[in-house]
Amino acid sequence: MKKIRAAVVGYGNIGKFALEALEAAPDFEVAGVVRRSGAENKPAELVNYPVVKHISELKDVDVAILAAPTRSIEVYAKEILAMGINTVDSYDIHSGIVDLRRSLDKVAKEHGAVSIISAGWDPGSDSVVRTLMQSLAPKGITYTNFGPGMSMGHSVCCKAIEGVKDALSMTIPVGTGIHRRMVYIEVEEGYDFEKIAAAIKADPYFVNDETHVKQVESVDELKDMGHGVNLVRKGVSGKTQNQLFEFNMKINNPALTSQVLVNVARASMKQQPGCYTMVEIPVIDLLPGDREEWIAHLV
Repeated sequence: MKKIRAAVVGYGNIGKFALEALEAAPDFEVAGVVRRSGAENKPAELVNYPVVKHISELKDVDVAILAAPTRSIEVYAKEILAMGINTVDSYDIHSGIVDLRRSLDKVAKEHGAVSIISAGWDPGSDSVVRTLMQSLAPKGITYTNFGPGMSMGHSVCCKAIEGVKDALSMTIPVGTGIHRRMVYIEVEEGYDFEKIAAAIKADPYFVNDETHVKQVESVDELKDMGHGVNLVRKGVSGKTQNQLFEFNMKINNPALTSQVLVNVARASMKQQPGCYTMVEIPVIDLLPGDREEWIAHLV
């Protein structure tokens, strides 16, 4: 069977783990890696792959895994979808997902391509669990409690603020879906810490949460990629009260995000042109191989 040719666009934490997930997948081959620096200072693990500055330099790409900061996803996706290449991403600003879906859906349909957005673990696989819980108890309340752990999206957001040399944003669950953000930053010489802290707290990533910003000498000494989530729904099935569902996981954050991206890259090859979120695609499409074999194994 012909393997799916996937390109990794961006080579930070997500890009590196995405490459590993592609290498482990039986139905993929790596078409290449897109980096801002191209093949300059090419890491040893990329020696067997084309490394370029633009995806147009790669051959026969079926799907692009966008391992790029959330706020650059729309631009990257539109350009690549216009080339007729499928895209998948882990866009994680919950309030912007519907607008992004509408925007990319138009471009994808115009060029016969598929885009699957917000496909990390939250939003992403957790969204699928929340959807299942909602269906099992249509009336009720769901609480999503993250952490404690490092939030990659929030950390990248902080790093983009002028004067921040390095940053780590930790998510601390308070309970009932409420979180505290603990942000640790290294400040570039000549910049005012208080102004930077105010800018972080005013950003949409942080504005709705209790946020504490602390200046440290070394962010690297604090980093731990571990994270987790606890999903709880208490509600009503039919007319029966007191149904309680709970889902827990403890994870390496970028490794799981990357695995989900590879899964939806596979699923993108099975959808009609357009833009989708994970709750819209059959979960069985995330798996490699024969559908009936999976049905026999899982059902």
